[in-house]
Amino acid sequence: MRDRRFVAAHRSGPLGLEHHRLLMAWAYACAEHVLPLLGEPVDERLRAALETARAWECGKARVGAAQKASLAAHAVARALTNPAAVMVARAIGQAVATAHAADHSLGAAEYALKAVKAAGGSAQEERAWQDAQLPGEVAELVQSARAAIRAKAPKFVV
Repeated sequence: MRDRRFVAAHRSGPLGLEHHRLLMAWAYACAEHVLPLLGEPVDERLRAALETARAWECGKARVGAAQKASLAAHAVARALTNPAAVMVARAIGQAVATAHAADHSLGAAEYALKAVKAAGGSAQEERAWQDAQLPGEVAELVQSARAAIRAKAPKFVV
């Protein structure tokens, strides 16, 4: 069941557009931060998904475009074989999906952590970096949502 606090105001939820946009900016920052783990070349669908996320955050893209970009990023993930690269592509897919449902921002951060872990890096250091990027206006929301997820399903949180 989804956390109602992430439901956008235009869908009768409590999340205002400004906070939704802050969650989007944080989600794509988390995904971009692990982009180097993909290596080169980066599939154009992943770059396009990140551009769509930025455009939505600025009010220059529609949710439908973000949904299509998310599906494309997840298609890239299914075609990859390197576990870290798969997680990076999934992080990007989740980030752009934040336009549709703000709680996907949490998924972007978690997949970024999984990418770092799969690449042999420190998920703890990556989480600290993510937390430092988290806008103060949505920090309590994200941290309390993480705590609720850990309480319900600890194996799903890195």
